[in-house]
Amino acid sequence: MSQNKFPSIIVFDVNETLLDITTLEPLFERVFGDPTIMREWFAQLVLYSQTMTLSGLYVSFGDLGVGALKMVATIHDVDIADSDVAELKERLSSMPAHPDVIPALTRLRDAGFRLVTLTNSPSSTSPTPLEKAGLSQFFEHTFSIETVSKFKPAPETYHMVAKELSVEVSDLCLVACHLWDTIGAQAAGCRGALLTRPHNAIISAPGVPLPDLVASELTALVDQIILHKEI
Repeated sequence: MSQNKFPSIIVFDVNETLLDITTLEPLFERVFGDPTIMREWFAQLVLYSQTMTLSGLYVSFGDLGVGALKMVATIHDVDIADSDVAELKERLSSMPAHPDVIPALTRLRDAGFRLVTLTNSPSSTSPTPLEKAGLSQFFEHTFSIETVSKFKPAPETYHMVAKELSVEVSDLCLVACHLWDTIGAQAAGCRGALLTRPHNAIISAPGVPLPDLVASELTALVDQIILHKEI
């Protein structure tokens, strides 16, 4: 693909980018007495998923999520019951879409873009989280990193998407609200579009790739993607 041509295949991260993880907060409010502990749990989950990949190991994201919940509970001297684990799994499987998602995906689809997802979460039986959120009809394919047993931002995850779609990795643009994800995608040869949802921002440091596009709302980010395709 020409460096000046913007990709027509948009790869979406799922958790927090499309689906609203703040709906997990009531569990953390009840168990820890503080809903903001959810962010601590999520950060530990991401940290240890990447640690497993760097160590040449693999455990499913769901199992790591449960393990991270129990670890954070130990740190805060809180007991975790089997019912708490069951509630976490149920909430993770039924997170709603952010309000800006359906309008943004509709605009991209109508503009002729091909849309797929790439998630650290394992694949699941129907109804999937995307089906429950009313989003599955927008995507021609939903990819899970379980295919390569490596978590994002390992380059193999992005290359896997390109291989499965029979395109070059440079034909892909990753949309995510996590800078570590866009950094990994860009390092692998994709374009990167960062959605700065709350609790996510750019790291400004020498050598850190800046996203090609940045916006605080998905509809605004989509406007930029469409504009760059038309240039």
